[in-house]
Amino acid sequence: MTGTAEEWVFTGRARVFAEDDINTDQIMPRRGFELPPEEQSALVLDSIRPGWAATVRAGDILIAGRRFGCGSSRPAPLVLARTGIAAVVAESLGDIFLRNAVAYAVPVLECPGVLDVVAEGDDLEVRVARGTVANLTTGATAEATPLPTMLLDTIAAGGVHALLRRDGYLAPAD
Repeated sequence: MTGTAEEWVFTGRARVFAEDDINTDQIMPRRGFELPPEEQSALVLDSIRPGWAATVRAGDILIAGRRFGCGSSRPAPLVLARTGIAAVVAESLGDIFLRNAVAYAVPVLECPGVLDVVAEGDDLEVRVARGTVANLTTGATAEATPLPTMLLDTIAAGGVHALLRRDGYLAPAD
């Protein structure tokens, strides 16, 4: 991700999980964190759709139902990003998932009604700072709740640690 948050435009294929209350254990089971990071992505959302992670293409956009990512403070957004998911747009997000997404620099939006205008495989354009989701396949659009500037700045910096390093609060990474 480069440029300012105002320039972030993601285009990609919709990967839809319309179920509500998909929790962090379903996104990445505990046993997955015992694996090396490069092997973890194979288990992402496997309890809901076995083998799904292997079908993700870099740049895909995950579309989800209500309370996506509810549950524990696992780094679920990070493992989603490792599969190639460029952004997550959900009817609503679990609070901890939202905080972790910002911490790990994964673009997220809450967009009530997104499931009414997006289907699996549709081509999408997501403008994070504006909070818009355009279905390029059908022409339908949805308005999301834009993230506050402070959160956009954190994502643009590369996450919380990168922001703190940039601003001199943490030592540079080795």
